[in-house]
Amino acid sequence: MSTTATALSHTQIARPTRHTATIYLKEAKYEFLKNLRLRVYTASVISFPLMFYVLFGLVLNSKEAIAGTSVPTYLIATYGTFGVMGASLFGTASGLAADRGLGWLQVKRASPMPPFAYFAAKVVLSMIFSAIVVSLLLVLGISFGGVRLPLTEMAKLIATLVAGSLPFSAMGLAIGYFAGPNSAPAVINMFYLPLSFCSGLWVPYMFLPKLVRQIALALPPYHLSQLALGIVGAGRHESAATHWEVLLAFTLICLGVARIGFQRDQGKLYG
Repeated sequence: MSTTATALSHTQIARPTRHTATIYLKEAKYEFLKNLRLRVYTASVISFPLMFYVLFGLVLNSKEAIAGTSVPTYLIATYGTFGVMGASLFGTASGLAADRGLGWLQVKRASPMPPFAYFAAKVVLSMIFSAIVVSLLLVLGISFGGVRLPLTEMAKLIATLVAGSLPFSAMGLAIGYFAGPNSAPAVINMFYLPLSFCSGLWVPYMFLPKLVRQIALALPPYHLSQLALGIVGAGRHESAATHWEVLLAFTLICLGVARIGFQRDQGKLYG
């Protein structure tokens, strides 16, 4: 039985490229619909960044400025990064850990579906929800916070933050392969919340304690937020190439950890 399963897992299914693309699209579609119907996911991922933005950006500090930029504009970049992290981590790690616990991942592997379609669907899900969060923040800021950004800058901001979801999707895959289905949300928050604070997403970077500012320079959310802040005119004038290099390195490290978890699961299943 084990030999047969191993042989099936390595069988290459020949199919036209058009059919493969259709499978990827359908997997992404149903992954999106599944999570859209999960109120716990949609409520936490979308409402938390919007709630914090309304409270701290529109109600309490709408007339203030940070680094010469109005608070409502500044916080779109930082809470946008916060929202992207949440959409990516919870969209990948929680789903992967739950599917592993239920045995659904084994069913996927035994099916003729392309092996990477499952993971691609989760990345696409994260990118879609990231775009939704950032777009809603912009709508709130423009409608109630007096935010005025050219269309080109708004498009660039959305594109940058959506692209920035990839490192955190990779991090989610790494967490999902090592966390259990019940412990995954707690493990995610152990990374999500401290990284958010130490990267200056809740408290602006210049107001953080000196030690935390030094730690922030090594954290991926800091680099993504600085890319976003640079677009709205509130960045620290650091090299954008350096920010992207850090995010790329972080992505590769997380993918390596996820691959170790994947191989470990394969060994347990077919060993």
